[in-house]
Amino acid sequence: MTATEQPTADPTVRRTARIAGGFYLLSFVSIPTLILYSRIHDPEFITSAASQTPVVIGGILEIVVALACIGTAVALYPALRTHGPARALGFVAARVTEGTAILVGVAALLTVLALKRAGAGADTLTTGHALVAFYDANFLLSQGLIPAANALLLGTLLYQTRLVPRALPVIGFVGAGMLVASDIGTLLGIWDRVSPIVAIAAIPIAVWEFSLGIYLMVKGLRAPQAPDTSTAAGAQRMRAAAPAQS
Repeated sequence: MTATEQPTADPTVRRTARIAGGFYLLSFVSIPTLILYSRIHDPEFITSAASQTPVVIGGILEIVVALACIGTAVALYPALRTHGPARALGFVAARVTEGTAILVGVAALLTVLALKRAGAGADTLTTGHALVAFYDANFLLSQGLIPAANALLLGTLLYQTRLVPRALPVIGFVGAGMLVASDIGTLLGIWDRVSPIVAIAAIPIAVWEFSLGIYLMVKGLRAPQAPDTSTAAGAQRMRAAAPAQS
């Protein structure tokens, strides 16, 4: 292998990395929920004649995303644990938490649909509003703050080991910072959850996950780069020679 060639990872690692990449790309199927869930925010949704089908479809898509979140962690963990066991385990925990939180949010919306199907009257509107508000608050955690933590845990490990090009985790770092700032602004009431600022702030983290998914699908993971032994040896010789010179 020449000095300019990038070492490749073990075939098994590359195969599981490609599976993880597929899960990352699968997580983008929830994008249509921005439109599918629009009617459920109607204050009179439970007592109206609005169709439940869009919400059901949105819920199914989010369930797929939740399972894909867990799938990425399960697929990547064996390859990551040898390079940074604490961060690898933290990534798995955060990713599983993200998937679980998404499922909890879906359960809240399905409960609203259950009230609607039961023919609940106007007295249940307050309950419906509370469930939708819970979903919105849960969304900030499950698809805002937790993905930012995922990007930092996974990104620092990938950046350090160069298992992927360093430009990819750098995008994740930028995206994590913007996502956290956006969520804090939403929590403080500076801007609405659905606003141009929030949409723009979500772009870098989406680019990070989509680019990572594409790279893992096409290339898999690289072999970790060994430190520059010549530089390390030179530094060691200089430290050994320092007492003699003094």
